[in-house]
Amino acid sequence: MKKTSALPEIILDVIAIAFVFLLPHFGLLPFPFFYIIPVLAFIWIYLKKTSETFASIYFTLHNFQLTAVAIGAAAACILFFFLSHIFFPMISGLVHLRAANLADFRKIRGHPLNYFFYLAAGLVVGGFYEEVAFHGFIYTRFRKIIAGKNAATIAFLLTNLLFGLYHFQEGTSGIITAFIAACAYQGLMLQFRRNLWYAIFFHAFFDAIGLTYIYLGYW
Repeated sequence: MKKTSALPEIILDVIAIAFVFLLPHFGLLPFPFFYIIPVLAFIWIYLKKTSETFASIYFTLHNFQLTAVAIGAAAACILFFFLSHIFFPMISGLVHLRAANLADFRKIRGHPLNYFFYLAAGLVVGGFYEEVAFHGFIYTRFRKIIAGKNAATIAFLLTNLLFGLYHFQEGTSGIITAFIAACAYQGLMLQFRRNLWYAIFFHAFFDAIGLTYIYLGYW
């Protein structure tokens, strides 16, 4: 990937990253999840201005593969088991961590309509939108900004650290979960030739498992 060297372009990329990261937390729109519309519109316009397309950030309809669905589902089950039954139990024996703050999702417990609404949102917002925004757009902005032989690794870590911090409302455990999950989502995408569909379905199924746990009263 061509690196951006001109300072004005670097500044614009940093502002773009900040906009995509911050806007959803301002609560400017009256309906849940409607922030995805202005943010995706902004990404589209920004890409056009930089002579790029969504293919430049690893997303095209042409790259959809059914194997992405199956592999994403399997990876989500493995990651969920690892975090729930291995990682956090091990960490809790070393340091005290409060459980993630999932108050925003309590309304789905015992309410099928809310549950299915959030499942759909998990696919559209968690799966599609967040993957396009973070592992597509933000990651490729960092790759343009950062130079050097370790640029890809640094961009990878910065992108997923931002993704973790993006979930700050869920507390420390939520941030850690989001960071580890984001690394896994992007790792799978990179493994399959930067095909963002793999990350999208991995992310969507992981969220679906968590929502199902909440709905059934396990969390």
